[in-house]
Amino acid sequence: MQRRDFLGLSIATGLSVAGLGGCSKSGPLAFGIHPWIGYEPLYLARDFDWLPASVALRSGTSARDSMDGLLSGELGGAALTLDETIRIWSQGTELVVVAVADVSAGADVLVARPHIAELADLRGQRVAVELDGVSGILLLKVLEVAGLSRDDIVAVDLPVNQHPEAWSRREVDASVCYEPTVSALESDGGLRLFDSSSIPETIFDLLVVTRDTVDSNPGAVRDLVAGHFAGLRHMVRSMHDSIYRIASRQGIQPGKVKNALGTVMLPDLAANQRYLAASGRVESVARSLSRLMFDEGIITNEPGFRGLCNTAFLPRRVS
Repeated sequence: MQRRDFLGLSIATGLSVAGLGGCSKSGPLAFGIHPWIGYEPLYLARDFDWLPASVALRSGTSARDSMDGLLSGELGGAALTLDETIRIWSQGTELVVVAVADVSAGADVLVARPHIAELADLRGQRVAVELDGVSGILLLKVLEVAGLSRDDIVAVDLPVNQHPEAWSRREVDASVCYEPTVSALESDGGLRLFDSSSIPETIFDLLVVTRDTVDSNPGAVRDLVAGHFAGLRHMVRSMHDSIYRIASRQGIQPGKVKNALGTVMLPDLAANQRYLAASGRVESVARSLSRLMFDEGIITNEPGFRGLCNTAFLPRRVS
């Protein structure tokens, strides 16, 4: 499970969308997407027919489906985390970030047993982590803050949904995870020791397209981004309806959607413009994260990130 299945969201106000319904001259953009709260605006746009024929969502079960599709050339874009974007780019497929879907603001968590009172106490402990997912990135940040290396802990590579079972068997001392695993571990004696609110504006979920798509199908990219903001506008103006639609799609109770509010921010247009600006936050985090991933052997070469972000496809106005 590359990406968590469910988290909350916090909504910014004052959105308006320009340019819905633009035409593409190059056929539909095949865009990979999988269940995740930050990508719900696109699901809403599809449900309400706010995505024109120039965009074709290709639903998968995880980010791995989208990553494979990008590498094979079957997809022209996908919804991915920043670290997943770096992994794809390092394998030779250049991607362009055209929107920030969400920013983790406490959703990604390190849960530890009570005998681990501070981060330095992780030395020698068994830490459950999904190394090839976003949890692996949070672990690197945790170790960086703690002044530890990966050799100082015992990393137990497990999908996040298997952490509760390993915890109950006392096979691990800590877990890097997200909801609903966080709540399960806390109910079994775990304590929240660190979360992504301590590293603000670091863990991003993005809408990305290939460089070829930007060059050959810009109208479809513009339609995609406009659809995202149309769905986000519905979340702002009709939150009650949106919560129940999200709960139905994710197969969870509406109360869990409400309880998770605030752990993830869905940036409005102004925030997107700031994040995607030249030498903005996304680019700076991508460069530092790339160095960290290279040093840890997660990628074998560092991408050059030429033209990583492009604000040209964002809607023109907010109100």
